[in-house]
Amino acid sequence: MTQLVLAAHRYTSKVDLVWLGLAVALIALSLVNADQAAASVRFTIDALIRVSPFLALSIAVAAYAKASGADQLIAKAFSGHMASMILMAALIGALSPFCSCGVIPLIAALLAMGVPLPPVMAFWLASPLMDPSMFFLTAGTLGTSFAVYKTVSAVGVGLLGGLLTWVLMRGGAFDQPLRHPPSGCGCSSQAVCNPEKIRWRFWGDADRRVTFRQNLVTNTMFLGKWLTLAFFLESLMLAYIPAEAVTATIGGEGWLTVLAATLVGVPAYLNGYAALPLVGGLIEQGMAPGAGMAFLLAGGVSSIPAAVAVWALARWPVFLTYVGIAFVGAFAFGLLFTQFS
Repeated sequence: MTQLVLAAHRYTSKVDLVWLGLAVALIALSLVNADQAAASVRFTIDALIRVSPFLALSIAVAAYAKASGADQLIAKAFSGHMASMILMAALIGALSPFCSCGVIPLIAALLAMGVPLPPVMAFWLASPLMDPSMFFLTAGTLGTSFAVYKTVSAVGVGLLGGLLTWVLMRGGAFDQPLRHPPSGCGCSSQAVCNPEKIRWRFWGDADRRVTFRQNLVTNTMFLGKWLTLAFFLESLMLAYIPAEAVTATIGGEGWLTVLAATLVGVPAYLNGYAALPLVGGLIEQGMAPGAGMAFLLAGGVSSIPAAVAVWALARWPVFLTYVGIAFVGAFAFGLLFTQFS
């Protein structure tokens, strides 16, 4: 028995458990529902292709910053008084074109560079909720006032997350936010701890070319497996949780409806673009606009696929704080919107 356990341990240490779990889940799904298994594979591939431009850009920028030494400049951009850093990060996050999964490599790079967690948390929470194209689509679907309020809410949720994280850190929380911290001094990358001369054209240096390639491969493999799992889970949720069930749960008015919309929005994955027509239809059927706002805010930040990516990157205290702030912020801003609409 002991030899069997040791053999199993050696095997699992060589096999990535995420890919293994995906393979087992896909085989099980094929046995139960072959059509859905094929549909889930197509959905996952299409989703990965759709998000690939943002991921490729984020991964390439992070690898370039590491290889050239420019990461020390990025870290310095988040320097200064903590309150001003949090405000700036929330504002930039609300204008950035990153989805909740696509922002992960940038967050990992910022934390590895030694950027404090409070402004990173502010950026992390605000970035999936609004961007220029989302603003115009929201205005066209749900009205300008809805789009403006959602933009304000994105900044507000980011500020809430950043300030709360700051308070908790002053009490001794979040000593090490990353699950796999980079080597070097504390939370900072070696480039920040022992800054080298920045070489914008780093490809002339063999060592820096190696650093660039290693960062590309490492980040791509890490994000590839977790996003594949995230989108596979999304396909199952869309297949087995019908829109009618969502409608029945969050239809109606009152603060309980806002609470229900927040609870449904946290796990239910609907990207911001796909959710707009659903929310518009629910509001036309009598749902309170505040509930629709809460649903969009909660789902945009902490849906299950996004939560999987966050969980893979951050330690449990950071992960639970991220989800908790998303829930509280979505409920609070949704409830407040009910009073104004």
